Order: sequence, then structure tokens, then C-alpha cells
Amino acid sequence: MAFHGVMPDPAPKPRGADALRLETCMKAIARDRDRAAFIEVFRYFAPRLKAYLMRLGSGPQEAEELMQEVLIIVWQKAQSFDAKQAGVSTWIFTIARNKRIDALRRERRPEIDPNDPALVPAADPPADDTLAAMQQQGRLREALKVLPPEQIELVRMAYFEDKAHVAIAEEKNLPLGTVKSRLRLALGHLRKALKETS
Repeated sequence: MAFHGVMPDPAPKPRGADALRLETCMKAIARDRDRAAFIEVFRYFAPRLKAYLMRLGSGPQEAEELMQEVLIIVWQKAQSFDAKQAGVSTWIFTIARNKRIDALRRERRPEIDPNDPALVPAADPPADDTLAAMQQQGRLREALKVLPPEQIELVRMAYFEDKAHVAIAEEKNLPLGTVKSRLRLALGHLRKALKETS
């Protein structure tokens, strides 16, 4: 069952002797870092946590990993457990619920890999390529000067403003065929001029 914002109830809470024994274990873990007490807490809660996490929508592998993370937190933060605030079961299942929410957030918003090729900026072009491009632009500017003004305007609109031929024809109030033929002529003149200067 997938998680859709409503968390199912955790496993039944331990009662009577079990609840008292687990609370005593938690105090021993918090006070003395008692490994035997932690093993008892682990054995009691591990299968219950895994089943709970699977009911929240985790697959078996993810539920196993989250269960282990939860029990590591129990070991590390046992001193923050306060029996007056909540029972052992409530405290541990709240940690599990929060871990599952964190996992869902990571799934929906994955961490960014700074080495992802899509995120790595392109390397600066070699200096000789930059110089060649600058020289080419200079030659193009000079070649444009030899074109008649109406052809320069059409080249600017078509290639620098990226306007479609139809849009240029409408804007300039010219027949589409005239726009296309003037652009062909302009490009022919530019090619010729660029060959002469290269």
C-alpha cells in the first residue's frame, strides 16, 4: 500500500510486563549504553518496525534499511527518550514514521549530483577558436556593409531576430516570394564577400 499522507497505525503497543521491560531497557541504554538492553529492544522492535514500514509503502529492502536506521537512532538518542512524554513504542514508531517521510521526500526530490554532465558547465572554448570566431564576426560585419539596406534589414530579422519568413513578409508588407528572393541574394553576396576576405 503506497503512502498518501495518512499513516496507518503502528503495531500494537506492548502492555504490562513487556512495556515495563522495554522502558527499563531504554533507561539502561540511555544511562549505561547497555548493549544487552539494546539487543532486547532490537529483537522486540525490528520485525514490528519492518512490517510497519512496509504498510507505509516501503519495499522489503527499503523497510529493512529504514528499520536499521531507526534502531541506530534509538541507540544514539536513547537519553532523549522520556517515559513521561510517550511510551517506548510510541517514541520508536514516531521515529520510524519520520524516517519514512524523509525517504519519500528524497524519492520525490532526488539529491543533485554536482558531477551530472547536464549540470557541469561547458568548458571555455580554446583561445584560437575564440579568436577565429571573433575574426569571422568581423568579416561578417564588413560583408554586411556591402549589402543594400533592404537586404541588411531582412538578414537581421531572419538570422539575428530568428523571425520566420512569413512574419517578415507581414511586418514589411512584402510578398513572401520577395522576402525569400532578397534573402537568397543577400546570402549569396555574403558568401562571396566572406570567401574574398578569408
